[in-house]
Amino acid sequence: MKVYTSTKKIPGLENMSLPQRMALLEQAARKMTVPEKTLLNVLKLFVLIPVFVLLLRVVENWWSLAWAGLILLLYPLFVKPLQYSISAKYLAKNSKDET
Repeated sequence: MKVYTSTKKIPGLENMSLPQRMALLEQAARKMTVPEKTLLNVLKLFVLIPVFVLLLRVVENWWSLAWAGLILLLYPLFVKPLQYSISAKYLAKNSKDET
């Protein structure tokens, strides 16, 4: 599975505007299988659980609040490429069906 960090790098979406790319990716995300959705949601949990653990540690150490904020800021960098990569294979099916 190839990891796409940007929607512009996904084959077939290079020449489209951002709203068009996002609409097609949303349609493709709806076609993901249950195991793929589960995998994506579990990966999201693995990113979010440390945030809550760090928030619980704020009483002991204020720096944990900064680390929790940093993880939340970096959350899209971890999750979006995985979501794009999983959804990309359903885009190829859409373009073949339409032609």
